[in-house]
Amino acid sequence: MDVLGALNLGDIAQTFSKMGMFPVFDLAYYIVSILYLKYEPGSVEVSRRSPVASWLSAMLYCFGSYILADVLLGGSPLDYFQYNSHVLLASAVWYLLFFCPLNLFYKCVAFLPVKLVLVALKEVVRTRKIAAGVHHAFHAYHHGFFIMVIVGYVKGSGVALISNFEQLLRGVWRPDTNEIMNMSFPTKASLYGAILFTLQETQWIPIAKSTLILLFTLFMITCKVSLTGPTLDGVQELRP
Repeated sequence: MDVLGALNLGDIAQTFSKMGMFPVFDLAYYIVSILYLKYEPGSVEVSRRSPVASWLSAMLYCFGSYILADVLLGGSPLDYFQYNSHVLLASAVWYLLFFCPLNLFYKCVAFLPVKLVLVALKEVVRTRKIAAGVHHAFHAYHHGFFIMVIVGYVKGSGVALISNFEQLLRGVWRPDTNEIMNMSFPTKASLYGAILFTLQETQWIPIAKSTLILLFTLFMITCKVSLTGPTLDGVQELRP
């Protein structure tokens, strides 16, 4: 406790948990998400043949978790599209990644040191989404522990849980990539995180939410950065 007191962990965690995500962290989230889309085989060809299909896929990569969580909680799948600044920012990222002259934007963000920073910032958003999902479900279903876990899990997993639907938009059908049957590290970690935040929200874990957000974010950043490779040509990338 003396060490934690000397480090002022509580104050650091409180400040960290109150940091706004828009635009810096959200921008990093959109860049990394759409970068993974560009890594998908045939995605560049689809963007040339059908820009609308490519844009819809990009929006699912960026907002799929919000869409699925809204549906599960009885909301409209279009609710998140009311935030014009987020949609415009994600759309600008999609355009630059797929249509920037000489592929300059892609080369900049795919440069490994830059990419590692972006991946780290993306994990900050992921953890905040898991915590927010659990909190939202807690207020809607006060004693629905499983609902809290499911919503937090969905919020953290992003497009992975609806990847088969997203693939259909690009004319691809790969049932072997079903994320529930073959869970990647981010999806598993989102499930574990949702369980932790549910236990914290229901006061089964005696820890402040801000502290748990900080610790889980550091865990996710460490794991994702250490597992992220430069390109698909060299190392198999993790799903977003």
